Amino acid sequence: MKKIYIYALACALTAISCQDNEWVTDSTTPQVPEIEIPMGAADGELLIKFVPEMSDILDQTLTRAGGVSTRSGIPSTDEVLNILGAYHFERVFPVDPKTEKRTREAGMHLWYIVRFDKDTDLKEAARQLRKLGEISKIQSNPIIRRAYDPKKKPLYLSASDLQHVTRTSEGLTFNDPGLKHQWHYQNTGSYDFVKEGRAEAIAGADVNCGEAWKLCKGDPTIIVAVLDEGVMWNHPDLIGNMWTNEAEEIGSTEDKDGNGYKGDRYGYNFVKNTGVISWTSAEDTGHGTHVAGTIAAVNGNNKGVGGIAGGDGTENSGVKIMTCQLFDGAYGCTLAAEAKAIKYAADNGAVILQCSWGYNSPDANEALGYTPGPKDEQDWENQYPLEKEALDYFIHNAGSPNGVIDGGLAIFASGNEYAPSSSYPAGYSKCISVSAIAADFTPSSYTNYGEEITLCAPGGDGDYYGTPGVADDEFAWEGKTQGLILSTAIKNGQPAYAYMEGTSMACPHVSGVAALGLSHAVKERRHFKVAEFIELMKETANDQFYNFYDEKVEKLYYYNHTTFGAPPTLMNLIERKGKMGRLVDAGALLKAIGNHGSDMIVPNVYLATGKSTSIDLARYFIDGESLNYSCTVANENIATTSVDKTILTINGIADGSTTVTIQAGSKSQTITITVRKNAGGSGWL
Repeated sequence: MKKIYIYALACALTAISCQDNEWVTDSTTPQVPEIEIPMGAADGELLIKFVPEMSDILDQTLTRAGGVSTRSGIPSTDEVLNILGAYHFERVFPVDPKTEKRTREAGMHLWYIVRFDKDTDLKEAARQLRKLGEISKIQSNPIIRRAYDPKKKPLYLSASDLQHVTRTSEGLTFNDPGLKHQWHYQNTGSYDFVKEGRAEAIAGADVNCGEAWKLCKGDPTIIVAVLDEGVMWNHPDLIGNMWTNEAEEIGSTEDKDGNGYKGDRYGYNFVKNTGVISWTSAEDTGHGTHVAGTIAAVNGNNKGVGGIAGGDGTENSGVKIMTCQLFDGAYGCTLAAEAKAIKYAADNGAVILQCSWGYNSPDANEALGYTPGPKDEQDWENQYPLEKEALDYFIHNAGSPNGVIDGGLAIFASGNEYAPSSSYPAGYSKCISVSAIAADFTPSSYTNYGEEITLCAPGGDGDYYGTPGVADDEFAWEGKTQGLILSTAIKNGQPAYAYMEGTSMACPHVSGVAALGLSHAVKERRHFKVAEFIELMKETANDQFYNFYDEKVEKLYYYNHTTFGAPPTLMNLIERKGKMGRLVDAGALLKAIGNHGSDMIVPNVYLATGKSTSIDLARYFIDGESLNYSCTVANENIATTSVDKTILTINGIADGSTTVTIQAGSKSQTITITVRKNAGGSGWL
């Protein structure tokens, strides 16, 4: 039956090529690269992107069909889809009126998912579709897989375990019982997991939270999107720092805020296409919850653990966690759903993407059971163009020109394949790729490394600190933590605490430091372009730890140390010099914030005649909450203003433009007010 379809398709393409259609491919039109169909690709699904000239036709077709159709409305494309047996045609990204203008400017509205019968030969279908001039990109829709082993269980602790730990408050900023064991924040060099003569802890092998917390503890305007397993949003050490969409209710069947997602109160489950975040499946590891705790577990609440940017224990003082669920039990989302999650984060206020997942490194060792991933940036882009475009959208559109950061930070784990190169998307030149170190600055035994690594952070190293031949006891904790990373967790669907390891654990340290740095920028009223902030994180990071590699030369660890009698593995530290990135330093970053970037500027205003808008002036002046403000309008026939404490209200009176001079203590700024009768419409409809 397939042979008949393909023969008919060839005839159809021949006929189409004879039509007077300016969008049909000719000898001068560059064709879409031939695609690969990786293992795990969703059966019967292709993702296609149309050329911009097809936008109006597609809009008309989907509008008439109510958003989902069987055809595109483009005759030549539809003839091919008809022969291939396509039965579902839908835009990848739902319409959100608030962000549709920039969605279209980025060309994201041109991506569609097409579904065929499940036994359709996708490679042949793609080969035929790529001949059409109306289509610019084609890819499969693979299922996203975890980059960590879900069968490897954490070392669990209960809240009562932590409360009974004998601890000292010396050098610790907060009263959280578990903070004593979070060496990765403040490493004093003296920890009970040290194995004398083989592995040690060295003071300073941390992210320097002690110095940073003297300046800032977090700010709730900074939102970090955790793309991972679902975050247990009601965990007692996280609930205070969860991002909340106040317009929505969990489980709602109505999209109350019109952003295209129903019931997305704390984020969205992109696996099951629901606002209900889940974490109770037997296959769930608590990975996303562990990652979230490193970033923003509530500090100073005398319970559990601390987070890098978790605030100071007062209400609404830490950064916020948005949960974008990519893994649910045994299931992962499709790449199309992952791209939606990335765009959702940008469109709903997140400025940091926390991504402890990715494909295997191109140099992953097949002898160890790894299947190598994309071989370089171009190969990754060719295989997964939608993923790249979604990341570019986040990097360019998250944040605000009027906020602390213009653009978004995409932070990825480099991978755990023991490989001499980063995985992708971490290896993408616009992302931050994170490798992992142990408590003595040495590379964690599993971490990927290479020239493209941006930063490193503590990730733990059980094979280094563990006892050869002795299995980890998931209930053994005090004195047997093996140099792992302690954070919030889930056990049997209930809140808990646990030790885990991996570049997955190093990555949120970098996300947490970035969030803390941006929080301090809020306090200092500094504004950064995303590239400026990344450069500042790199400049303030530490590379002096490489000196230890010269002294130590080599490192011994026990790969799969639970196997009795396993021989040690030798790591040549000299070969890894300069290939771990720089060690992120929260204290140095925060100290540099005030001298970098630019002053926050009150934004110019564009509003309609007869309408008004308000601006909180405190956001744009240092100590702005305590200042007195006055405003002078150049032409009150066009606009008038009033100030109530820190809130400036502007009223549009008549068409035209004028200026407003804002006096705040000894400082002043002048902005432009433009009033138009029809202001506010994006025009895209």
